[in-house]
Amino acid sequence: MSTIRLGDEAPNFTAQTTAGEINFHNWLGDDWGILFSHPADYTPVCTTELGTVAKYKTEFDKRNVKVVALSVDGLESHNGWIKDINETQNTTVNFPIIADENSEIAMLYDMIHPNADSKLTVRSVFVIGPDKKVKLMLTYPASTGRNFNELLRVIDSLQLTAYHKVATPANWNNGDPCVIVPDVSNDEIPKLFPKGHTEIKPYLRLTPQPNLN
Repeated sequence: MSTIRLGDEAPNFTAQTTAGEINFHNWLGDDWGILFSHPADYTPVCTTELGTVAKYKTEFDKRNVKVVALSVDGLESHNGWIKDINETQNTTVNFPIIADENSEIAMLYDMIHPNADSKLTVRSVFVIGPDKKVKLMLTYPASTGRNFNELLRVIDSLQLTAYHKVATPANWNNGDPCVIVPDVSNDEIPKLFPKGHTEIKPYLRLTPQPNLN
């Protein structure tokens, strides 16, 4: 079983999904991606999560983020579950679900934690950048549904900070002021951040979000 850390290349794989066979890296292309796992089909919390992802897909599309789910059940089970998701969550599942009956991908991504269950995947989330590097990892207990507003917020931060020399402070939301990273000198600020800045401490300098007009 591999151990994945932030900044590692996301392991590639070829798998059958409800949208056909995919090679993960080729499928991602130059986009961002989210890979999230589920313990099994027909589980209650995950049913609400997959329905929520379907409803949020336009928000992911705006951010050039492709979404794919994984469960250790097969395609026939997945397709039956999708019918339940669409019915109970009043939506249409519009993203692929990976069939991982042999748990090969779950093992590749270290999604099986013996302390939680020796056979089923834990509910993991991986955000992957266009460079195929892992940018975020989250693991949730079975009892707690994932917050997809938070995932959108994190993606906004990751995409902002990938292209500008800023970080995002606690409870930051898209449009809020950002922190200028420490390796930017005061002399560089006018060129990099023409909207100006506020120095609270020499190490704590705020500037309006640079990628907004």
